[in-house]
Amino acid sequence: MKKRSKNGRGLRHRLRPYQVEAGRAIARSVFQRQGQSISVMMARQAGKNELSAQLELLLLTAHMGWNVDAIKCAPTFQPQARISMRRLWSRLGEAGLAAVCAREEGHIIRVGRARQVFLSAEPQSNVVGHTAQLLLEVDEAQDVDKDKFDKEFRPMAATANATTVYYGTPWDDSTLLEQARETNLELERKDGIRRHYQYDWQAVAECNPAYGRYVEEERQRLGENHPLFLTQYCLKPIAGGGRLFSPSQRAQLQGEHSRRSQPAAGETYVAGLDIGGEASDGQTADHHDATVLTIGRLVFPPSDALVQEPRLEVVEHCCFQGERHDLLHGRLVDLLGHVWRARRVAVDATGLGETVARFLATALRPGMVLPVRFSSESKSRLGYQLLAAVNGGRLKTYAQDGSLEHRCFWQEMERARVAYRPNRTMNFFVEPSQGHDDYLMSLALLVEAARDVRPRAARGRLREEVWA
Repeated sequence: MKKRSKNGRGLRHRLRPYQVEAGRAIARSVFQRQGQSISVMMARQAGKNELSAQLELLLLTAHMGWNVDAIKCAPTFQPQARISMRRLWSRLGEAGLAAVCAREEGHIIRVGRARQVFLSAEPQSNVVGHTAQLLLEVDEAQDVDKDKFDKEFRPMAATANATTVYYGTPWDDSTLLEQARETNLELERKDGIRRHYQYDWQAVAECNPAYGRYVEEERQRLGENHPLFLTQYCLKPIAGGGRLFSPSQRAQLQGEHSRRSQPAAGETYVAGLDIGGEASDGQTADHHDATVLTIGRLVFPPSDALVQEPRLEVVEHCCFQGERHDLLHGRLVDLLGHVWRARRVAVDATGLGETVARFLATALRPGMVLPVRFSSESKSRLGYQLLAAVNGGRLKTYAQDGSLEHRCFWQEMERARVAYRPNRTMNFFVEPSQGHDDYLMSLALLVEAARDVRPRAARGRLREEVWA
């Protein structure tokens, strides 16, 4: 691909060799009217959006004398399509083309008579009627609904046999991007023409050592088997679901420290509280899920550690089976505020838990209670955080002590399941037929409570002693 605009001014954002390789194939298909379908997978932050912007710049300036359109769709208009618009507009200005450019209708950039149209692929968007004479791009194709694309976007390229490009990172085998990749690889096997371009983080690191160092830190933080690391950096699709923790992950979770019933002086503790149901007249306590309080000790890393997140050691489980919430309030306040003096407690504030969380927030120190309302998005975030802590060796539970709590905890860890959704969210749970997930959710809330907690700053008196 060219590194200079038509007026001879150099572009400040030079493409790396792997971007040039994919870009040349796309440009060749457009200029030679081959109408190919091309899939491009690049590791996260490897520069696919920059490649797309410079391709658009090249095509618009080369066709500025014709009434032709190129179309780019994204899973959302705000922010994804707008980000692409801003990038293209910036590159046009840097190329000295501002005098022949214009913005139209809030979603079109015109260069001369040629236009780049940006559209949303959200299910409710109205996009019928557009035609792509030059190029049809699909940004983050793994998040675009296949039926929406096939019905409303794919026909846009038909009239002019326009080239179609799918950009993104893998998720599972059901996505539009994975479908395009499989189709292109099959065609490659038949005719030898390359249509799929894939560059994982190691390929990018060869051109950008600083990027490699960043990803190495992410591998340490998330763990190399974390779903986000596998898909976004290694470009490996994941299965739709299965066990949340593998045997090796459960082995990582097992610690060697002893269980505690009270804190040690000078240490920092956080807590996760999952709210269970209340037993009513005529019901046994075990009919309901339990309220489980998990206490964790924070061990802060040295300042030169590669990963700055603290290690979290589970030191206590308190289980309240079917107890009335109004009777639990006093015990929870005493345990959290007076016994353990927790820095923070993350509380399940969904449904019945909302009242408990509100009461605790009033009774305990301001800012101590972090209410967490479970939704598909928030629960997914908790699940990813939990996996990252386990994979990174930063979450450990107390050693076997023969207790009922220890046995129930490990039963749930073994039975925990995960389901990955097309929009990169996940759900984790225990099948109701196999029991409850109280300890599992309390553990996830504990990890959330530990997020961004830092060591307490030294007091003035201590500083005086140091300087004495």
